[in-house]
Amino acid sequence: MPRMRAKLASHSASLGLCQAEESLRILVGTEGDSLPLMEINAGETEASEQWDYVLVADRRTQRNPRQACQQRRFLEELRTKGFHYKMMEDREKVFFGVRADSRIFDLYRTLLMEPEGPAARGQPARPAPIPATTRIRIVNFVLNSKTAAGDTLEDLVKNGVFETRFALHKGEDDLKKKWAQWRNMVNKQPIDDIRDYFGEKVALYFAWLGWYTYMLVPAAVAGLVIFLSGFSLFNASQISKEICEADDILLCPRGDHGRKYQRLSDTCTFAKLTHLFDNEGTVLFAIFMALWATVFLEIWKRQRARVVLHWDLYGWDEDQEEMALELINCPDYKLRPHQHSYLRSTAILTLCLLMICLMIGMAHVLVVYRVLAAALFNSALLFQEEQVTTAVVVTGALVHYVAILIMTKVNKRVALKLCDFEKPRTFSERESKFTVKFFTLQFFAHFSSLVYIAFILGRINGHPGKSVRLAGLWRLEECHLSGCMMDLFLQMAIIMGLKQTLSNCMEYLGPWLAHKCRLIRVKLGHASEDPELRDWRRNYLLNPVNTFSLFDEFMEMMIQYGFTTIFVAAFPLAPLLALFSNLVEIRLDAIKMVRLQRRLVPRKAKDIGTWLQVLETIGVLAVIANGMVIAFTSEFIPRVVYKYHYGPCRKGADPAVDCLTGYINHSLSVFHTKDFQDPIRIEGSENVTECRYRDYRNAQDYNLSEQFWVLLAIRLVFLILFEHVALCIKLIAAWFVPDVPQSVKNKVLEDKYRTLREKIRSSRKSTDV
Repeated sequence: MPRMRAKLASHSASLGLCQAEESLRILVGTEGDSLPLMEINAGETEASEQWDYVLVADRRTQRNPRQACQQRRFLEELRTKGFHYKMMEDREKVFFGVRADSRIFDLYRTLLMEPEGPAARGQPARPAPIPATTRIRIVNFVLNSKTAAGDTLEDLVKNGVFETRFALHKGEDDLKKKWAQWRNMVNKQPIDDIRDYFGEKVALYFAWLGWYTYMLVPAAVAGLVIFLSGFSLFNASQISKEICEADDILLCPRGDHGRKYQRLSDTCTFAKLTHLFDNEGTVLFAIFMALWATVFLEIWKRQRARVVLHWDLYGWDEDQEEMALELINCPDYKLRPHQHSYLRSTAILTLCLLMICLMIGMAHVLVVYRVLAAALFNSALLFQEEQVTTAVVVTGALVHYVAILIMTKVNKRVALKLCDFEKPRTFSERESKFTVKFFTLQFFAHFSSLVYIAFILGRINGHPGKSVRLAGLWRLEECHLSGCMMDLFLQMAIIMGLKQTLSNCMEYLGPWLAHKCRLIRVKLGHASEDPELRDWRRNYLLNPVNTFSLFDEFMEMMIQYGFTTIFVAAFPLAPLLALFSNLVEIRLDAIKMVRLQRRLVPRKAKDIGTWLQVLETIGVLAVIANGMVIAFTSEFIPRVVYKYHYGPCRKGADPAVDCLTGYINHSLSVFHTKDFQDPIRIEGSENVTECRYRDYRNAQDYNLSEQFWVLLAIRLVFLILFEHVALCIKLIAAWFVPDVPQSVKNKVLEDKYRTLREKIRSSRKSTDV
């Protein structure tokens, strides 16, 4: 009962406060009736109707005493902080325009524009006007801070007090003409204009994306050359010739769906196709891509330094910016020191490892699917026997793509919960920690099945007479008849193709259709006569944005960069697909941000943050993965070993004989059909005494042969050498190309020298006086 009385008393007090506020007419229909706490002379008032932000509420909240009271208390608190606001309404919504007073921006200028800063050098007669991006950023920070009651604007939105809030699109026509049009696809981006409208963080994203797209041109050309060089040898390859002419070699039945022997010559077409991307140029291309990734990042660092210097942000400090905003919002703000808890870090690491295990478990689920799908497709007679493997690979890639979409949503929620548990000090620190966690989970979600196909598929299956079975029933899946590189190529092509095409289509069509539907609904209703209200409603009808809008764009590009560099040895066309995709992505993002979405809240930045470390990590992983693909997945090492150790050229080259003559017969092991557990069930087994399969095993006891161990040793030596050579090339390239151009260093040095000279000069003047 006492608790009940306390609640009733609190509610009555709130209603009394709301009635008092109503009598004071705090919520008014025009801006001129708003009474800010600080007196402002008419000459100092900013241009009228320059609203920075708009809050939207449903009209039904005005009939709810509790929600209406919360609205008024929130707006009254804004008023005491020096904000103007204005209420306008239509038949369905109530709009509150919010504008910060000039005193707030004077305080911001005082806190961050130091005397030795660039703003003070020219000693302007009047302060320069505050950019719209800075106004919106400050207003957004104050709006999202905790109120005196302990609520935030986000809490009020969740409770239905307000429906949404957004910054207004104003002056975007120039960007629409120069940037946000499909016909400008190959034009240079107006980075400075993007910065002036969306802020530095968005501008740096597009600057990075434009540079990444530009640097993809040489990588795409190199990959296309490697791919086309295979075409030039399409019919000249000795290995392809031997496979196409091997009418007398029978392959053993593969898996439970294979009930008959297959001639090796039937795989002629796939053997030729495999040679397109599994040839001698693959090693050179992998080393080239390792060098390319390093040069790309090093030159981007130089580009970033030039851009940041041009924007006068070279010495800008993010921590100082956030502390200034906190002090503007609350002069009594207490500094939160850095903290670290080993117990909390251990718990987060444990949870991350559990999620990674879940991602790896998803890869095992895909393995089970492929095994069961092979049995199903064969028993249902949906495909011919020789088509079953291809069908399993294609459908497995589709299932993997769907799993990626599902796990992306799960991973984001988990990463957010882990960040909340870690309790970061500032928003930027929270964003950095979230980036690391979310990308780690996404990396395993996207690449775990590729790791399985590249390094595990077909290697733990046993041999035809004694195969490993899943749950003792279904035989594990085999590699494609032409080798595991074909499986990896198909998986990469399907996932990357779907991700680029479907994702881009949904990324554009979804917001476009949603926006059109809202416009149609409004046109069927009514149109406002007030131009300002009409403009607010136009912004309201655009698609909403959130904290993750730009983050999601970065994440999409990071995953694409991973596909472009990791396993690129198996899919040399990846840079070409990424190039075409990025040309579309730049304009698609531009159109979304300018035409289809509400205005993003500008954020200040002088680099792309944690994403740079993500890119460097991907570069190192790419070296390791491509080295392992060449060593263990492709036929490069077995071909080289045969050429110089087992083949006809082992004692010296003979121009009349190809050094790979006899390689196919050497690389296929012999299995005696009498050792099958049930040879009668195999079609055509009456006159067949032996068949061949891809492996290096003895024909007597089917144990691994001497050639297998020789090859394994050479593969490991090659992997170590390749990784060390590639990493050394990366380190040399990183040393050779300075992160910051000398012109930028000299400009910063000159500024420091000029500042010190001015201080000495002013000091002498004061001494003389």
